[in-house]
Amino acid sequence: MSAATLEYGRYGSRPRPALGRAAALSALVHVALIAVLFIGVRFQSSAPETVTVELWEPQPPPPPPRVEEKPPPPPKPVPQPEPEPQVKKPDIVVQEKPKPKPKPKPEPKPEPKRDLAFEKQLREQAALEQKQLAEQQRERELRELIARQQATARNKALLTWTEKIRARIRGYIVLPQDIPGNPEAIFDVTLLPTGEVLSVTKRKSSGHAAYDDAVERAILKSSPLPLPDDRSLFQRQLELKFRPQDR
Repeated sequence: MSAATLEYGRYGSRPRPALGRAAALSALVHVALIAVLFIGVRFQSSAPETVTVELWEPQPPPPPPRVEEKPPPPPKPVPQPEPEPQVKKPDIVVQEKPKPKPKPKPEPKPEPKRDLAFEKQLREQAALEQKQLAEQQRERELRELIARQQATARNKALLTWTEKIRARIRGYIVLPQDIPGNPEAIFDVTLLPTGEVLSVTKRKSSGHAAYDDAVERAILKSSPLPLPDDRSLFQRQLELKFRPQDR
């Protein structure tokens, strides 16, 4: 048995007032439908009415709506690095050294009084010393000049003496034949104060032995050799040079 039967058996039949209303409403709807169908059939059987149609140019389409350009979005902010925490340095109090006190300026010393007499004496002394130096310079130059003149005169006198000796010796030289060229022979001669020949030494050979021997024999035969006019020019050691073609 269904639940409705059980409920109906339990409570019995009940009156249903909505059922009559529904039936009346359904009948009314059917009558209205039939009337509409009838009127429609009659409307179609009548002559059609003339329909006038007016043609109009179509209006141009409205312009498209203006789209406002949106500004580009602002760039995203670049994240900035976080600043490093600043470490505060401890405040150090620098004690400034006290500025040295300026030294007092020395007072200008008074200029000493000029001793005009003493200054004059100094000038005279300086002039005298300058004069003495000039005289000494002149005397020195004079002595050097005299010495040069004496040396020149001595050398000239020595040359004259040695030329006398060489001339005397050449008179005793017997020249050998066939001497090539004009070779030079040098001899060291030692003399006594009287002019006598003490020794003869050959320093340089002429390269021709016969000529060297002839010169040495001539030196020994010429003894005593002539003395200088000024005996202060006498020299014990003489250097004598000979060439075959000397005259």
